Amino acid sequence: MKFVIQRVTEASVEVAGEKAGAIKKGYLVLIGVGQKDTRAEADKLIKKMIGLRIFPDENGKINLSLKDVDGELLLVSQFTLYANCAKGNRPSFVEAGDPGTAEELYEYIISECRKSVPVVETGVFGAKMKVSLCNDGPFTIILES
Repeated sequence: MKFVIQRVTEASVEVAGEKAGAIKKGYLVLIGVGQKDTRAEADKLIKKMIGLRIFPDENGKINLSLKDVDGELLLVSQFTLYANCAKGNRPSFVEAGDPGTAEELYEYIISECRKSVPVVETGVFGAKMKVSLCNDGPFTIILES
């Protein structure tokens, strides 16, 4: 499982010209599910992501968590995080989880995040999406199981 976490001042996702989700200050999280991923791995990444202290405090020190700043989450599924470009120029996606399992884990991640973060917005699993963001920093972290 892979989470690409981008600290943002705002982010949104559109599907077929309609806004599917939008947040202000918080994290845009691109989520990739692999072939062997489980709920237990999702739980570990969720706990780590929510506990990350990557917002500046009053002294400018990177010391505050999402909860400390009343941050929001925008969770977007992205199987292309499992692109393997080792051979040739066309990526292989065989390491990505099958769509049924990946969608179930994506929905699980959403439901678990909603237990501790008041604002959780999402993209649409399997849809062609347009993601917009203002990366704050820029600050991007990759978490992998």
